[in-house]
Amino acid sequence: MNGQDTGADGTGTGLRCLVTGATGYIGGRLVPELLAAGHRVRCLARSPGKLRDHPWAGDTEIVRGDVTDAASLAEALRGIDVAYYLVHALTSGDGFEETDRKAARTFGEQARAAGVGRIVYLGALTPYGVPEERLSPHLRSRAEVGRILLGSGVPTTVLRAAVIIGSGSASFEMLRYLTERLPVMVTPSWVHTRIQPVAVRDVLRCLVGSARMPADINRAFDVGGPNVLTYRDMMLRYAVVAGLPRRLILPVPVLSPGLSSHWVGLVTPVPPALARPLAESLRHEVVCREHDIARYVPDPPGGRLTFDTAVSLALQRVKEAEVTTRWSSASVPGAPSDPLPTDPDWAGGSLYTDERERSVDAPREALWRVIEGIGGENGWYSFPLAWSVRGVLDRLVGGVGLRRGRRDAGRLRAGDSLDFWRVEEIEPGRLLRLRAEMRLPGLAWLELRAGTGDDGRTRYRQRALFHPHGLLGHAYWWSVSPFHAVVFGGMARNIARAAARNALKGPPAAAGRR
Repeated sequence: MNGQDTGADGTGTGLRCLVTGATGYIGGRLVPELLAAGHRVRCLARSPGKLRDHPWAGDTEIVRGDVTDAASLAEALRGIDVAYYLVHALTSGDGFEETDRKAARTFGEQARAAGVGRIVYLGALTPYGVPEERLSPHLRSRAEVGRILLGSGVPTTVLRAAVIIGSGSASFEMLRYLTERLPVMVTPSWVHTRIQPVAVRDVLRCLVGSARMPADINRAFDVGGPNVLTYRDMMLRYAVVAGLPRRLILPVPVLSPGLSSHWVGLVTPVPPALARPLAESLRHEVVCREHDIARYVPDPPGGRLTFDTAVSLALQRVKEAEVTTRWSSASVPGAPSDPLPTDPDWAGGSLYTDERERSVDAPREALWRVIEGIGGENGWYSFPLAWSVRGVLDRLVGGVGLRRGRRDAGRLRAGDSLDFWRVEEIEPGRLLRLRAEMRLPGLAWLELRAGTGDDGRTRYRQRALFHPHGLLGHAYWWSVSPFHAVVFGGMARNIARAAARNALKGPPAAAGRR
């Protein structure tokens, strides 16, 4: 715990807060805000290791658990005053609505049994007057989760937001790439839908403030910024704030949500599986019908952030490489979660490996800078066309592709997304282990190590591992193995060369900063 006992608002001792979804975009930003407000924070995560490198990790209690597992929830909720529910099963497959329903019921039941004083849930703003059966499955499920929590017997605050604008949010990245990459664009008809976007800072302010709502409050609140805009307006205003020439937008009525999601997927880093619910949510007008939240969480002295200000702040964060969390911070649903096959608890099955070693004419520090900087704008140091083609093929089958890039250009932490990989383990100066999140008939890892050989020279070690699933998995490995000498061999060779070149230039000004 952080040891702070007095709330920032001077109302007495800090509350004990549980944050679910702390590995995600909102949860990862909420935790430090709660700490700054004087609250004590416990984080619930299926993979606690993903949180260890966050700057606030040492000030929190991190426990392992899952919102669908009653036993782990009961333990996590013990002694908690306020429980934040920031998880959902979006893109997890056809059964995601049932998964959301089960998780919300389990969470509400366990919160009531533990004597939790309040649940706070961040849901989605739904269109007024539209029958629920006509809503997208995503919006319908978010609304149902809110109802379940409100009926749990625990006082609940449901915050309903539409498009959230902040550096790294899926909505912002979608808007950013569409506007920056397409000076002339043919767009779906939903670009004329009215929306009330909200800055992520205002969402976080409302989340933190909701912790101290009176015990008799059990309701939903609409949360939005001061501007009501069409998506077309948002793109045009983004271009102005970003200093881009005016965009020409030509809407057409024939793009279905499915086609829209593929169109978004081609232009932006947001994969179709996530772009589809975002696009479907824009078919209906989503405008706040009330601003009652201000009675309990007053607007700041300067008022809520305007759309233009929110975009400006987000762009500044991107420019300064200070994006603390991204939409890809949360694991991709369906991504492998099995332990590395070399783990003592793993047993059975085939395991293919490709191992490479090279001596490096550079200090270990120079080699590590290259290893930690891999991916994103720096690429993968071998056969760029092959990596690009693999990324395109992954997106065509619904995967994330290569466009997720990096959260930070020079630094990585456990749990970060890195193109179509996830940082599973990082030991600064020694080891980077990546777990594949592209669509594969098996499980795959890539390990990059910096060490010292028996001769005292810097040594680079690289290992690719693949655990096939069924006959298709074996066929996949043998079909791509002829290219390993070019892809993996070239990677080892070029990383060693890049380290040697960087050693001649000397360390960058920010070297060693983590």
